Amino acid sequence: MKKFLIILLIFLVLISTLLLYARFVATKGLKVKEYKVINSKIIEEYHGLKIVHLSDFHYGSTILEKQLENIVNKVNELNPDIVVLTGDLIDNRLTYNQDEIINQLKKIEAKLGKYAISGNHDLPIEDYNYIIKESGFKSLDDTYELIYNNSNQPIIISGISTNYEDSSNIGIKTEQFDKYISNLAADDIKPIYSILLIHEPDFIDSLNLNNYDLILAGHSHGGQVRLPLIGKIITPYGAEKYYDDYYKINNSDLYISSGLGTSELKFRFFNRPSFNFYRITNK
Repeated sequence: MKKFLIILLIFLVLISTLLLYARFVATKGLKVKEYKVINSKIIEEYHGLKIVHLSDFHYGSTILEKQLENIVNKVNELNPDIVVLTGDLIDNRLTYNQDEIINQLKKIEAKLGKYAISGNHDLPIEDYNYIIKESGFKSLDDTYELIYNNSNQPIIISGISTNYEDSSNIGIKTEQFDKYISNLAADDIKPIYSILLIHEPDFIDSLNLNNYDLILAGHSHGGQVRLPLIGKIITPYGAEKYYDDYYKINNSDLYISSGLGTSELKFRFFNRPSFNFYRITNK
């Protein structure tokens, strides 16, 4: 009996230590995941284009003002051309200070623009839209923008609002820019490269992927809690098929951010808070 109690005590101490680590250590710090994205469509004017991809802050969870300030400083150190946010900046289950978020996010500098789409927790949507606008981001919910960089040939960046509650109308959401991309096949100003922002990555299976060279998503948190050799433990609806860092699907590159904050439980394990940094090149 004494031996059993000693083993039980060791087990409880080990579990408690792991839980404390996952809650108070693994949720801290900041990792930048760098990727080189190669596509022969990229012309000289866009060679080396730098994109920072932020996602899933869930502000008020494990991301507060101090952490947000550190993220903004790190983003600006990278001197990005474009900054994108793929949803869940805020969380309808948490309390947060709008001014704190705005005061930090508006400090992000991007030469060609800052763009965002909504996630399933960005509610109430009026609050989210206000924060995005006041922070200097442009909402790309179900719309697109052409980006020119010292060239008369643009790239196109488009976005889809969250499909968590209803994905049946995703084709309607993309109809505007799908037509734009395909109808300009013989036009001199045809976009040379197409970027899509989507929150829940699984729904890309409902899209015409021929229209998108680079797809950036969030939502999965990379599993949030991962184990060596096993990987993710659980991922949410909308990220059950696609949840890891990268997938090549036909000719499209899909990158999924593991996110910065936490959802449901305030734990991370073998999955530090992170954002992605892409360099777009032609070789």
